[in-house]
Amino acid sequence: MSNPPYDPATDGAEVNFEKKMSYTDYLGLDKILNAQNPLSESHDEMLFIIQHQTSELWMRLALHELYAARDAIKNDHLPPAFKMLARISKIFEQLNSAWDVLRTMTPSEYTDFRDDLGQSSGFQSHQYRLCEFVIGNRNKAMLKPHAHRPDLVESLENELTLPSLYQEVIFSMARAGFSISQEALHRESAESHVHDASVELAWKDIYENPEANWQFYELGEKLVDFEDYFRRWRFNHVTTVERIIGFKHGTGGTAGVSYLKRMLTVELFPELWSVRTVL
Repeated sequence: MSNPPYDPATDGAEVNFEKKMSYTDYLGLDKILNAQNPLSESHDEMLFIIQHQTSELWMRLALHELYAARDAIKNDHLPPAFKMLARISKIFEQLNSAWDVLRTMTPSEYTDFRDDLGQSSGFQSHQYRLCEFVIGNRNKAMLKPHAHRPDLVESLENELTLPSLYQEVIFSMARAGFSISQEALHRESAESHVHDASVELAWKDIYENPEANWQFYELGEKLVDFEDYFRRWRFNHVTTVERIIGFKHGTGGTAGVSYLKRMLTVELFPELWSVRTVL
């Protein structure tokens, strides 16, 4: 004798949402799930759109965490920043896994709809650029792709007036008594951080004496974890693009793989990598 169909209402589950907020309402799913508008008849364009939309959602969360981590470090509240930085690393782990899905698309499948993208390109991602600016990789030339959107340019320019995440780390180290050069402490906020010998020496002291400098020791490792995932994300990006379009130029006019490979050489926290050689 078969059991009757399960009715969740018998266990107290709410099933009437005429005047209540539902799951769909809370998450705004009507907007999200109707934001995919392919411009071609290609089956694979939906994959391409969702891949990039979900990446933007993850970057939205990454920015939320980066802002909070920077604020915590600015106020010398390092333990909360550890949790936020760990979460950011996991976000980039998710972003890395997403390339595996996109790599199921073949060159011929991408060719079916590539022309429909026009000049649009991930190179123009405002949130990605903002992530880089917050972290500390700052280049005013990267404002140009957003010139058609004054609101986006304003948000990027506002970020350039603030110390980056890594600058706040260096300021916190100086407040804790580590000897940091005036050049490192007074670098223009709109400039990218460049390797500084005094910062490397401070990290050397921290890594040689972890028990006496445990919070900065842990902070250093959290930053290295994050850059490790960030580098993997860039590498996976290069590999995926080369697998799908070879060495063609990108839709946004960049040199494609050649440009992306050049980005692999950028170090976000250079002293945390160079200190490993001198320990």
